[in-house]
Amino acid sequence: MTIAFLFPGQGSQSVGMLAELGAQHAAVRDAFAECSDAIGVDLWQLAQHGPDVELNRTELTQPALLAAGVGVYRAWRAAGGAAAHVLAGHSLGEYSALVCAEAISLTDAARLVHLRGKLMQSSVPEGAGAMAAVLNAELSVIEAACQQAGLQVPGEVIAPANLNAPGQIVISGHASALERALKLLAEAGVRKAIKLPVSVPSHCELMRDAALKLDVALAAITLHAPRIPVLHNVSAGIAQNTSEIRSLLVQQLYSRVRWIECVQALAAPGSALSCTRALECGPGKALSGMVKRIAPELSASALANPAEFDAALQLN
Repeated sequence: MTIAFLFPGQGSQSVGMLAELGAQHAAVRDAFAECSDAIGVDLWQLAQHGPDVELNRTELTQPALLAAGVGVYRAWRAAGGAAAHVLAGHSLGEYSALVCAEAISLTDAARLVHLRGKLMQSSVPEGAGAMAAVLNAELSVIEAACQQAGLQVPGEVIAPANLNAPGQIVISGHASALERALKLLAEAGVRKAIKLPVSVPSHCELMRDAALKLDVALAAITLHAPRIPVLHNVSAGIAQNTSEIRSLLVQQLYSRVRWIECVQALAAPGSALSCTRALECGPGKALSGMVKRIAPELSASALANPAEFDAALQLN
């Protein structure tokens, strides 16, 4: 059996996340402690008791979810769980994947994503950016609406950002451009779009300045060749060296998350990356659900609580 481990990004956090798993597996609490020491914030206390408004601050959400993903993977391995054949993370989750592949230390990653969150938040004034999930629409229809909406006001940005699953595509950009795009989509017959409760328009051109600053920080971080292959969001492929990893992490801030293609690579028969099973490391089941929609032939489950964790171990 070959296993892909998947790591979620922002949106999977919630107050009380991993409480039961953390009580049973020291590796979860240890990962939170290491990230807490790195940024000077008690992330376990924040994750367990909130308040929501603090946990949802981008610069705190990111290191908390990094700790969650790495902690669950380390708990799995400490419990005798099988090693990964390949790793992949959705957006921020890519950093968790790289830590578990031993390409970057958890301490360095925590400091990096803490800074990443600050850079993202400061790139766009509060209320100026927005994201929305467009459901049951073709990518070509969404792209056309975004292009038309962007042309209506020169300089404003709106574009597909997360290609999450068939029928689930997130768009990102200026809030006013997003409103125009949603109106155009409705006129084109798209019946459902959900605005996301975020203030940072991730994975679009509005994040390019943040990416340039992140590039400087990444240059000071020691990266190693991953011991386990890591699929990257930007390329839906494997980086050839540490220089390419740095470049892909920078590009990721303003580029599309090609999650559908990443999962398809994991399910492709005969591929070197092909897996029979996918396990989600972190709170929630968002990625497991996406896998079931993209590649139902790939067995997918989450490890967010003791019952799920133990059930997965039984199939080890």
